[in-house]
Amino acid sequence: ADNGRLIDWWKGDGGYIDYSNPDAMKWWHGLQKRVFQLGIDGWKLDGSATLFFGEFLGIPVPYISSYGGLMTIREYMDHYYRDEYQFGLTKNPEFITLSRSMDRGFHPEGFSPIDASPVNWVGDQKHTWKSSGASLDLNDRDNRDLALDGTEGIEEAMRDILKSAEMGYSVIGSDVAGFSGKTIPKRLYIRWAQFSAFCGLFMNGGHGNRSLWERSKEELEIIRKYAWLHTELVPYMYSYVVSAHNGGTRLQRPIEGKYHYMFGDYLLIAPIFEDSFKREVILPKGKWRYLFHDKQVVDGRQKLLLNFPLDEFPVFVKEGAIIPMNISRSYNGFGSDSSAGYITYLIYPGKKESRFTLHYPDKSGKTDITVKDDGQKINIIISGLHKAHILRIYLSEKPKNIILDDKNIDINNWHFIDDENKLIITTDDYKDGNYLIEK
Repeated sequence: ADNGRLIDWWKGDGGYIDYSNPDAMKWWHGLQKRVFQLGIDGWKLDGSATLFFGEFLGIPVPYISSYGGLMTIREYMDHYYRDEYQFGLTKNPEFITLSRSMDRGFHPEGFSPIDASPVNWVGDQKHTWKSSGASLDLNDRDNRDLALDGTEGIEEAMRDILKSAEMGYSVIGSDVAGFSGKTIPKRLYIRWAQFSAFCGLFMNGGHGNRSLWERSKEELEIIRKYAWLHTELVPYMYSYVVSAHNGGTRLQRPIEGKYHYMFGDYLLIAPIFEDSFKREVILPKGKWRYLFHDKQVVDGRQKLLLNFPLDEFPVFVKEGAIIPMNISRSYNGFGSDSSAGYITYLIYPGKKESRFTLHYPDKSGKTDITVKDDGQKINIIISGLHKAHILRIYLSEKPKNIILDDKNIDINNWHFIDDENKLIITTDDYKDGNYLIEK
C-alpha cells in the first residue's frame, strides 16, 4: 500500500500488505504457504494494522492510498483481521488467530471484528497493582514486592477483559502478571494467574522471569495449581464458547460489583485486584457456596468482606450448578490421576431443575445433563453422546440407595466422603443414563 512506502516500527522498517491488490495477496499467500506446510495452527495478529496511516504535508492522516482507492485505518484493520483468519482456515480447518479486542480507550469499537476474532488478548499491561510496597509478612524479607505503585496493570487488564466480554468477544485473556517491566511482584504473579484461570485465555508470556522453578516455591505450587484448574475447566469453557457462537450465553458476563463477573451460568468470580487478603464480594440473589470450601451455603443479596489467603481465590458456585471438567491430577481436590479418561461433573443439586449441554471439542457430539432435587430424591438424566463419567455430587449425608437405569449401582462404583459431603459415582457404561439417588 501507499506505493511501497516504508515505515519505522519496533522491529525495523516495514510496509503494509495491500489487501485490495490481487497480485499483492498472491505474493503474500505464497510466502505464508511455506509456513502452513510446517503445520502451523495460528497467527498472533498484533499492532501493525493500527500503524496504518498516511501523511499529507508532513501531517498524519487516517488513510492511505491503496490499489482499490483510499483506505481508512478501520477498513485496513478489518481486512487485516478478517483476511488473515479466513485464509488460514482454507489451509487448516482448526486454524485460529490471537487478536486484540479492547486496549484502554483506543478503538472503543474493538480492534478486531468479532466475527474474525476467535481468541483475544487486551494489549500490554505493566507488572503493577495497588500495593503498600511492603511484604504482608514483615518477617518475609526475601519476598518483598519491588515493582509497585499504580493501578494501570492488573486493573487495566480486568477493565478491558470485562469490556470485551460485554461487547461480545468470547475467548479473552491477558498476559499473566502483565507484559511489561523488569520485576514481577510475587503476590501479583499469583493473583493474576488465579484471575486468568477463570478467563477463556491463560497466557503466561512477557517480560520478567517466568521460570517458576527459579522463583519461590509458593509461586510454583499455587500458579501450577491454577494453571491446571484452567485446563480442567476446558469442557465447561468450551461449551459456553459454542453457546456464544450459537447466540446463547457467553463465557464471561460482567455483573454488579467491582470487576465481578459470571463465568458461565454457575460460577461467580470476584478477582483480587490489589495487594490485600481482603475482598468485598457482592452475591446476587440465590444460594451460593465458596468453591474451595463448599460445605456452607451463603444466601445472596448481600455484601461480604472476606479473607482469601494466597492459595485461595473468590470463586462462588451457584445452587444448581453442573460443571463438567477433565481431571487427571489431584492438585485441586476434584479428583486424582484415576479420574483421567472420565468426564467429571461437579453437581450442586437445587430444588429448581438445572441443565447443562456439554459440547466436545473433537466435534463428536454433545451430552445433555439434567438435575432435580425434590428433597427426598435426586434425579439426574444424562442423554446424548455416551461418555464414561464421574459424578461428584454435593450431598448432606450418605444416600440410602442409588439406582441407574432401574438397577441398583454396585457398591464398588460409588462411595461417600463424609468430611466433604460428596457422593462420588463412577460409571463406565450405561444404557439410558437415568440416575435416582434416594436420600
